[in-house]
Amino acid sequence: MLRLRPYKACDAKTIVSWCKDEISFRKWTSDRYESFPITEDDMNYKYLECNGDCSKEDNFYPMTAFDESGVVGHLIMRFTDEEKTTLRFGFVIVDDSKRGMGYGKEMLKLALKYAFEILKVKKVTLGVFENNMPAYYCYKSAGFKDVKLPEKIMCQVCGEMWSVLELEMVDEITK
Repeated sequence: MLRLRPYKACDAKTIVSWCKDEISFRKWTSDRYESFPITEDDMNYKYLECNGDCSKEDNFYPMTAFDESGVVGHLIMRFTDEEKTTLRFGFVIVDDSKRGMGYGKEMLKLALKYAFEILKVKKVTLGVFENNMPAYYCYKSAGFKDVKLPEKIMCQVCGEMWSVLELEMVDEITK
């Protein structure tokens, strides 16, 4: 049975091991880290020491998914508005040996339940690179819907321009 809990410093060792190459690492982190690979200390500094900016108290929630075998997934949740009605998921990743087995969808469903029932948000958003179709289809299977944007969002990653797809889920009760 999959469960979700707040991230702990000891989780970093496992999580950073899941990206074996820079392309998969950048699909996970975009440009949020300067170099590849990252260390446990790099991850813990960004998450637990607020990357030098602890001014956004109660805004950032790194989470870890685990089952009987140990840590199997990870994501962050952060508010994007002062009213705390919109939450953004990011850094969504599943153990590379367990991908395609439903762990990602189940982890997202647990995170969505937390977002809507505990944090009482009205909307959850996320972005995914267009060249990461397995992640895109995972998000769609968890219930996220495509957002039509006025223009394409592009990011320069690994010397290439990558297109970003935006998705969201709106709480049907508060809609």
